[in-house]
This record gives sequence, structure tokens and C-alpha cells, in this order.
Amino acid sequence: MYSFQNDYSEGAHPNILRALETINYHQNHSYGLDAHSDAARDLIQEALEDYSTDIHFIAGGTLTNLTFISHILRPYEAVISAETGHINTHETGAIEATGHKVYPVLTKDGKLTPDLIRPVLDLHENEHWVEPRLVYVSNPTEVGTVYTKDELEELYAFCKRHQLYFYIDGARLAAALAAEEITHLTFPDMPKLCDAFYIGGTKVGAMFGEALVLVNEDFKEHFRFNMKQHGAILAKGWMIGVQFEELFKDSLYIRLGQRSIAQMHPIKAAFEKAGIPLLCEAPTNQIFPVFPDELAEQISKKYLTTFQCKPDKSHTCLRFCTSWATSEEAVKDFVKDFEEMVKMYRPNK
Repeated sequence: MYSFQNDYSEGAHPNILRALETINYHQNHSYGLDAHSDAARDLIQEALEDYSTDIHFIAGGTLTNLTFISHILRPYEAVISAETGHINTHETGAIEATGHKVYPVLTKDGKLTPDLIRPVLDLHENEHWVEPRLVYVSNPTEVGTVYTKDELEELYAFCKRHQLYFYIDGARLAAALAAEEITHLTFPDMPKLCDAFYIGGTKVGAMFGEALVLVNEDFKEHFRFNMKQHGAILAKGWMIGVQFEELFKDSLYIRLGQRSIAQMHPIKAAFEKAGIPLLCEAPTNQIFPVFPDELAEQISKKYLTTFQCKPDKSHTCLRFCTSWATSEEAVKDFVKDFEEMVKMYRPNK
């Protein structure tokens, strides 16, 4: 069965594997204080056009989120997230385990707005409540939607007016940047739009690893102490540094994001042709089509996808995700199979 479950089913981009093999017997300094990690930081800062940022390499997204959030919040402070936000739904209470409440906000498209955040601030008005201090968003979101540059500017300005920190989970940031015609986002924009963000590698061709970018000066002091306490400093830290060195050479990071989106286009077009609606309009490499149950069942017999929800009693929403490694042949095969399934499901049409 071919998998459209996620964008991290494959190993690593060949450039990364070659680089790791080349340095395999080289001796390196430990704990991320090596030449490769330094070079990767330089390349990232060059792409951001901001050399004042602090950059830390961490093995995975959940570990990045909990290490960062636990570092910047006081014990009585909380984080605001969309109800669908990764820290609220897929991290096993990791943030709560550090002593910080996640306040979920119901959204129609996975995106927070000032109008959605304001009631949370109004509710938590005194010391009998946790104090909201951080706004967390993902770009792209967990339901495939994206924030535009204007939307992020509006959110960040709102956060600053209300003494809130603003943090962007960039697990799939390459896809948001690759969809520039919609988001109008570029790498140099990112440090201007938030207090901190991370550049996801795991879902964009790396074997593993994320690059956390600290913009706000208040976050930088003693951050590595918190990393160590949370098990986020790797002894062989250069293994992540080498990967980001490769991802930031010749715009490979953005090109892999573009390729993952391009592989989704024929699939999305096939669903549109068949009249299959999407849960939300999603312009990147993950979409959430809503199928009649019978059709969803037929698809699931031949392809791996991720169950998202049951919008009603007779329909099933599945997540389809393509990656940097999804082949054109696999996409063509699926589209052909899907068209045949639709004919069987609608024999008179």
C-alpha cells in the first residue's frame, strides 16, 4: 500500500545522506558546538538576513515546543493555541507536563485572529486564572491552511499591544514559504513577524531535526541550560548541523517545499473534478478531502492516509499528504485508481 499518511515516511534527501557519509569518520566537537552546526547557523542567518538571532538545533518538533515554551513562561503563565494546534492535540500533554496550561480556541480554519484571542484575555482578568502570555500558531496549520504575511503582521502587532509573546511552529515552514504567491512570505520576513519560530527539517527532507530561531533578546540567556534539562542537547549535535548545512545550500529547503506541493496538485485536481470538497482550502502539501464513507473505505483498502474526522454520519475526512520524495508515478497511479473508484461508486455517471 502506498502511503499518503505524512511527509516523513521516507528517510533523507540524497544530499544529506552523502554529506553524512562524507563526514562519518571525521571527529567533531560535541553538543552542537561543532563547525558544521556553526556553518548551518551562518547559512540560516544569511537566509533570514538577520545575524542577531540565536539558532539552536533540536531533534524533533514536540521537544522543540516544550523546551522553548517551558523556558519563556513563568509557572502561572499559559499559552493560547487554536484547538487544532499541535501542542493541544498531538503532544500528549507535553506543555501541560511542564506546568503550563494550553488554552485552546475553536476556529473554523485552524487559524487564530485577534478577534478570537481577545475573549481569552478578557476572561483571564486576575490572579485567580492562569495568565495568558504566549500565542502559538503553526504555519501551515494542522488543517492545511496558511497564514499570510499580513495576517502574521496583524497577530504580532496585537500580541505586542497586549504584552503577549508570539511563536510560530514551522514544522512545515518550507511549504508556507513555497506557497509565496499566496502567503507573500519569505525567509527575511520571519524574524520581523514573531518573537521566535522554528524551521522544520524532519518533514522537509532531513533525517531528523529542527532549527529553533530565537529573535526576542529576553529568550536567549541561559537557553542551553533549559535545553540540557529537557534532553534537547544531542551529544552528536553535528548530525543535525550537517543536515541543515545541506538544506540551506542552493535554496534546497525551499525547493523541497515546492516539490512537495507540486506533487499534491494532480491529486487535489482529481478530487475537485470528482466534486469532493475539502475540509478547508489548503494550498500546500496536505489536504483534507471529505468523502462519502463508501468511497473513503475503497481508498483505504489500497492507500494509507490519516483519518481526520467524521463531519457527519455518512462522510469521512481523510488527510492526504505528499512529500519531497513522493514520486510522479505514485501520484499518477493514485489519480488513475481514484477515477476508477469514482466510476464504481457512481456507475450511472
